[in-house]
Amino acid sequence: MPVPAKKIFVAQLTAGQPFQDVFLVSKKSLAETKAGKPYLALGLMDKTGEIEARIWDNALQFDAQAEEGSFVLVQAVAKPFRDQMQLGVNALQRVADSAVDLADFMPTSARPLAEMATELDAVIEGIVEPSLRALLRAIFQGETLVRFQRAPAAKKLHHAYIGGLIEHTLSIVGMAEKAASHYPLIDRDMLIAGALLHDLAKIEEFDFARPPFGYTDRGRLVGHLVLGVELVRKAMDQVDGVSAEQADQLMHIILSHHGQYGFGSPVLPMTPEATLLHHLDDIDAKMNYMAGLQAKMSGSGWQWSEYQRHLERYLYLRAGGVEEESTTVQSDVPEEFQEVDNVPPPEPAPPPRAKKAAPQRQQTLF
Repeated sequence: MPVPAKKIFVAQLTAGQPFQDVFLVSKKSLAETKAGKPYLALGLMDKTGEIEARIWDNALQFDAQAEEGSFVLVQAVAKPFRDQMQLGVNALQRVADSAVDLADFMPTSARPLAEMATELDAVIEGIVEPSLRALLRAIFQGETLVRFQRAPAAKKLHHAYIGGLIEHTLSIVGMAEKAASHYPLIDRDMLIAGALLHDLAKIEEFDFARPPFGYTDRGRLVGHLVLGVELVRKAMDQVDGVSAEQADQLMHIILSHHGQYGFGSPVLPMTPEATLLHHLDDIDAKMNYMAGLQAKMSGSGWQWSEYQRHLERYLYLRAGGVEEESTTVQSDVPEEFQEVDNVPPPEPAPPPRAKKAAPQRQQTLF
C-alpha cells in the first residue's frame, strides 16, 4: 500500500483530532484491563516528540504489526487522559522502512550542525597549551569528528537527538570558560580539554543510525567512561609532548565525571578541574531535561510537572505558550478498560507540600 508523505507530527496533535499517519514504535507492551481483556500500550514517536497510545480492541491482532523500532501507519484520535495527551488507535498497519523518509523520525538539535562544527574548531584552536591543542586536533578529525557531530548525548533523558552530543559538549565548554575565569585555581586548558573529551566515547556507546536510539554491545558491556580513556590513550600515542602528568589528569576527568561510584565512575573527582566538570555536566543535563518538559507544556504560567521518578521530585516550570481557556474534558475510555499496574498510569498532581528526598542521595541524568 502506498504511504503518503508524513503530514501530522506529534507536536501538532490537538485533543479530539482524528488522523491517519506514520509513526515509529518506540516502545510496546501487551497488557490487560481490570476485566482481563488484552490491550496494547505503545509509545509512538517522530522527530518532534513521543506520545503514548492505546489499542483497546483487537490487541492480539495488532501486536505482531507493532514491533519496537518499526514504522506503523495508524488511524487514531488524540484524546486527553489524566492530564496528558494520548492516542486512541483504531487501526494499525506495519510500513516498510523503505516507504518512509527517515528524517521525519530523527529528532535533531535546534542548533545548526554546521554552526556547532565551526564553534568546536574555534574552541580547539583557543587551547593555549600546545600539546593539549595537538591532542585535540588529532582526535577531532575524520570519522570520529563526523560521528561526534551526529551522536546524541543520551539515549532518552537529555540531549537525546542528532547533534545532542556536540550541543551538550559546547554548552559545558561555555560554562567552563566562565568558571575558569572566576576561579584562579583552575587550569583553564585542562578543564576545556576535559569538557571536550569527557563524553567523546558516546559515539561508540550508542547506536544512533536510526531511532529509537539504543546501546551498542560494546557500549553496554564497557561504557563510555572506559571507552573514552581508550580513545584518548590511542591518540596520545600519536602526539608528541603530552606529559604523563597531563595524561593522568585528563584520564581522571573522564573517569570521574559521573561524580559517584553509584553512577558508574570508578574514581571520585579529586582535582579542581574534575570536580567542576562533573557539576557543569550535571547542570547542563538537567537544564536540557527541564527545557524539554517545559516545551511540552500547554498554556502559560507556572505549572507542576508530573512526578519525575529519576529525580525523585515534581518540577515547577513556567510554560511559554498561550493561555488556554479552562475546560474540563472527560476521558471516554470505559472503566473496564482502565489500565492495571503492569503499565503504570501517570502520577497524580503534586500535593502542596514538597516530597522529602531520601537522605544522602543525589539524582542524576547520566
